[in-house]
Amino acid sequence: MKKIAALTAGILLGINLGCIVLADAMPRASAKVENAVESLDESIFKVARMRPERMLEEYRLMKYDTINIMAIGFPNGIGVNDVTVGVDGMVRLPYTGNLKLVGLTLDEARDLIHEKLSRYFKLPELNVYMKSYGPRKVYVMGNVNAPGIKEMGVDNMNVYAAVSAAGGVDRKGRSKHVQLIRQIDGVLYYREINLDAFVKKHDMSQNIALEDGDIVYVPDSGKIIFSEDIAPYINLYATYRTIVRD
Repeated sequence: MKKIAALTAGILLGINLGCIVLADAMPRASAKVENAVESLDESIFKVARMRPERMLEEYRLMKYDTINIMAIGFPNGIGVNDVTVGVDGMVRLPYTGNLKLVGLTLDEARDLIHEKLSRYFKLPELNVYMKSYGPRKVYVMGNVNAPGIKEMGVDNMNVYAAVSAAGGVDRKGRSKHVQLIRQIDGVLYYREINLDAFVKKHDMSQNIALEDGDIVYVPDSGKIIFSEDIAPYINLYATYRTIVRD
């Protein structure tokens, strides 16, 4: 385990410190990107909304989230604390075995757990509470001061926060042409974001909500050649995620 942990740490450090060098060293001419689709509506990329009071209503569980489960209706109450969603999206509970909770709201998770446990116990009511949110990882690359993989909190999952976590746009970066890339079912979706308009003109539509595993790329010009400028970083990031199984 120590060797694996050391290897993982070394890979992460190497990517954080040397992603620009590695990308430059890769043969760009051979980089190929298939099934790349530009998405301009909110079907894929949604505008980040500052509504913390509604977060739990809309929030869907993700890997590494931790929940508490409480059965109501007993004299002292019974429950299971510190149940963490695994990297496979599953939780392991007594009697129910493995349950897939990733992607479910808290209400949906409660209903599923209650259904499974009701086969063994008479439970008047069951509640599921958030204990803690798992970390999200976003890869910020290109012309930023500290490129690499950034661990983001659930309340900071937006493009502006990610670029800020990478030290901001450097002197050569073009904040008007930031590229956001997301992979869904083998298809790469991308969208151009005018981060300058968000900062200077408060155009909220230009600050897009991020998901775990997104890639944010800040170019040094307004002309983006997807296969040459972005594909090498995607290949590097895919290799990293395969090694750490994250």
